[in-house]
Amino acid sequence: MGTRSHAGGTEMEVLLDELRRDPTWRERFIHWETIVSSPGEWAAWPEDLHPDLMAALADRGLDRLYAHQRDAIDHARGDGGGFIAATPTASGKTLCYNVPVLDAILRRDPAASALYLFPTKALSQDQVAELTDLIARLPREVVAYTYDGDTPPAVRRNVRDRGDIVVTNPYMLHAGILPNHPKWGDFLRRLRYVVIDEVHVYKGIFGGNMANVLRRLRRICAHYGVRPKFLLASATLRNPGELARRLTGETVQVVRESGAPRGEKHFIVVNPPLANAEAGVRMSPLEEARRLAIRLMGVKTIFFARSRTRVELLVKYLKDAYVRAGKSPDLVRGYRGGYLPKLRRQIEADLRSGAVQAVVSTNALELGVDIGSLDAAVLVGYPGTLASTWQQAGRAGRRRTTSAAFLILSNQAMDQYVGDHPSYLFRTPKERAILDADNLVVRANHLKCAAFELPFPGDEAFGEGVETRRILDHLAVEAGLVHRAGSTYHWATDAYPAEDVSLNAADVDNFVIMERVSGVRGIEFRTLAEVDRPSAMTSIYPGAIYGHQGVQFQVATLDYDGRRAYVQRIDSDYYTDAQVSTDVRVTRVDREADRGGGTIARFGGVVTKTQAGIYKKIRYYTNENLGAGEISMPAEEMDTTAWWIVFPSQVAAEAGLYEADGGGGLGALGNLLRGVAPLYLGCDPADLRAVAQVRAPNYRAPALFLYDAIPGGVGLGEALFLGEHEVLEAARDRLERCPCTVGCPGCVGPSRGEKTRDKAVAAALLGHLLATGETAGAAKSAGAVMSTGADGVAPVEST
Repeated sequence: MGTRSHAGGTEMEVLLDELRRDPTWRERFIHWETIVSSPGEWAAWPEDLHPDLMAALADRGLDRLYAHQRDAIDHARGDGGGFIAATPTASGKTLCYNVPVLDAILRRDPAASALYLFPTKALSQDQVAELTDLIARLPREVVAYTYDGDTPPAVRRNVRDRGDIVVTNPYMLHAGILPNHPKWGDFLRRLRYVVIDEVHVYKGIFGGNMANVLRRLRRICAHYGVRPKFLLASATLRNPGELARRLTGETVQVVRESGAPRGEKHFIVVNPPLANAEAGVRMSPLEEARRLAIRLMGVKTIFFARSRTRVELLVKYLKDAYVRAGKSPDLVRGYRGGYLPKLRRQIEADLRSGAVQAVVSTNALELGVDIGSLDAAVLVGYPGTLASTWQQAGRAGRRRTTSAAFLILSNQAMDQYVGDHPSYLFRTPKERAILDADNLVVRANHLKCAAFELPFPGDEAFGEGVETRRILDHLAVEAGLVHRAGSTYHWATDAYPAEDVSLNAADVDNFVIMERVSGVRGIEFRTLAEVDRPSAMTSIYPGAIYGHQGVQFQVATLDYDGRRAYVQRIDSDYYTDAQVSTDVRVTRVDREADRGGGTIARFGGVVTKTQAGIYKKIRYYTNENLGAGEISMPAEEMDTTAWWIVFPSQVAAEAGLYEADGGGGLGALGNLLRGVAPLYLGCDPADLRAVAQVRAPNYRAPALFLYDAIPGGVGLGEALFLGEHEVLEAARDRLERCPCTVGCPGCVGPSRGEKTRDKAVAAALLGHLLATGETAGAAKSAGAVMSTGADGVAPVEST
């Protein structure tokens, strides 16, 4: 679909022309960028590739390479290090590593093996399917296995003993392969290549953990006398070489100029019209996506939504639209975390076969899972980073024909800022991917795992920063986990440390959702889906409507301790929306700076406590509030890091914060800063949260916190502390451009009423921050400018 010829061009070209001329849509299109087609740059195959491989490639119709593929293959087969291919979506990066790997295995001089690492099981299974297709064309046996949690115990020995290529994920490498490396000795002694795809996802705490897993792998490889090359593939990044070095500890060649041909792509920024001009409220982006989907019927389209709730809402709306158009609702599917693996594999297969015409996904399909050729991508809300934006937009247009990407802006401040500055999408370099491999807690955790795997000589380094020997001494003396014999440290307990180290700081304590059904023996329950524990309080409380593939289920009971939610299918005209509140407590101050006028900015550790109190019943389509209910579930606590600013009471009073109609002004400023900060921090919007305390317990003065919404923190608070001035300037720009009078979701958050002064108060506080001088230059360590209490918390300031 999507490439059928019409008198005026392909179906997509005709559709785009109609949209461009339609006055209703034309007024919504605030920017239309046309990315011209490119014929590509080609190269010949290396003449010395193994002849069996050359024959197999020819059998697949691959008679030549893109130029960047040839560069990567030459780097992999040369005497130097490996490579990182950081080229756009659908540029053939898989061939960059499959060719040198298969060439080395076929030569068997010496015998070679390869380890493939993908961040998800779906990608692992995808790659095995593609490898199997190529391997099947070879006259000699090459054995490729998937090794993950679903691999039966009886098969695992074959994987270890017979596998030439083992395709797995970081979690299995961390907890399954490395701690049991003696069983993998034959495979590891032959290890020539380590392939890591989707490298751009390894940032923050996940990236820091992954870097330490690879340190352990390199250490074990050295034990077996090998030093494998790293072959990496990534989305386009600003710093691919730096990321590769931080992740692998090796210097690799950077391949970033794509030689792949591409069809013409139209990138259209859509801003829904104002529904209430005075309040600054725009039409729902979900409703705009539904309207656009009706126009896109007939072309294969992927819709990206920013949350699981939005995915299910849009799936319902699209299925309803397809039914009204006389089409089958089965042409529309949802795809997100929480679905069972079997369902996700079926959806992927249906997309490839053409049985599904429209799929609505979270960023789960942003990665390179094979879902066939698509003609259009609709991004419902700005994804939060340029890298994600272009990954999602790149999911359409894989067939070198005309394609389109639509970015439908939400009413949020970040989206509207992008709408004010659409050139940001096309002229700004992609974000830098940042990871901290030497975070002391992360490094110490993996040092325990490494000591379990192999004894540690006292002079062996494991990362940078605090001396490795000092950490080992602490583990020996304070924790009793290792024993020092002479100058060597040995693991000294029966504990299995990898079991207790999470790679992404995510809680694996999932809830299982059980559907009540009528069976041959009466009422039975079948597993419907899963939900992670932190999300449970907002999605599966008793009374909640749980959406699944556009079908509504209501939570009847919740067994919190047993981690089970029992649901039954209902026909509901509303969905539920949980309301949460968060409290913040300072635990330590790492850095602080006087911003002038008595205003203090700080960075340090905090504990957050989040509680869901009530839920609203919201009618589909109209968003009418139909009532509310109570939620009674345990609060979620989290240790993390934050940036916060403490305002002198006099400044707050002059801004009007203490007046009856201005009390929400501090929270309004928090909404604004949280809205624009991700554009400068290069983070997902969900990774940053804001809390305002008009009278903060630690300071008895107004304080505004922006904290990392990830256990342990990933450096966002510190980055904000060091570079807050750009964020403050962007916030002022958004505030001044927003046409509302008292506040709206596009700047400081929804207005609390026509007479409130939240926007004015936020503007006054922001003006004070910008008027107090340059920020970053005054930054000092907390210890240099103040004394802290015994618990590491700053003494209460006088007001």
